[in-house]
Amino acid sequence: MPKPKPPYPPEFRARIVELAKAGRTTRRLAEEFQVTDTTVRNWVRQGEVDEGTLQDGLTTNEKQELARLRREVKVLRELGPPGTQGRSAQAGPP
Repeated sequence: MPKPKPPYPPEFRARIVELAKAGRTTRRLAEEFQVTDTTVRNWVRQGEVDEGTLQDGLTTNEKQELARLRREVKVLRELGPPGTQGRSAQAGPP
């Protein structure tokens, strides 16, 4: 399985979104900057959500917070129910 590409720099994305807002087509931008048309459309859409011009979706900050909270929940679930940390699994009830 091929390794995933590292994320594009935020400045790169911002520049492409800016050019799209100025009237350039996503297809032309994709060809020029060697990314997929879908990627450009997703970046433009996310930019609209972040600016508040599109209400359908989570902002970048909300996505980051959601990811952080999911990681936190995962850690808490791995620890088990409150009050059980440090007790041996074989010890039985107190």
